[in-house]
Amino acid sequence: MFTGVLIVLAVLILLCLARAIIGPRIADRIVAVNMMGTMVIVMIAILALMLGEGYLADICIIYAMISFLAVIILTKVYMGVYLEKKEKEEQQEKGENQEEHGDGGI
Repeated sequence: MFTGVLIVLAVLILLCLARAIIGPRIADRIVAVNMMGTMVIVMIAILALMLGEGYLADICIIYAMISFLAVIILTKVYMGVYLEKKEKEEQQEKGENQEEHGDGGI
């Protein structure tokens, strides 16, 4: 039973990898990376049960913390780029509006 679950999770990880590569938006890619990390954690936990090795549970916890931090950092970077792009667009709109109205002539 454990082997079947591991095989299903491996297939799901490959599908998430495809979504992370193809994903039309950055948000889709971040969610896919997060899902992959969660499935790897589940796979390590199943291996810990299968092999009866307690240290794998510790590795699982450490991997969960690293995965969480990676997603937080990716989200921060994405939001920084998004806000920077939005600010640049607003500045361009202000410049276009000033050109349309002109100085009014003296």
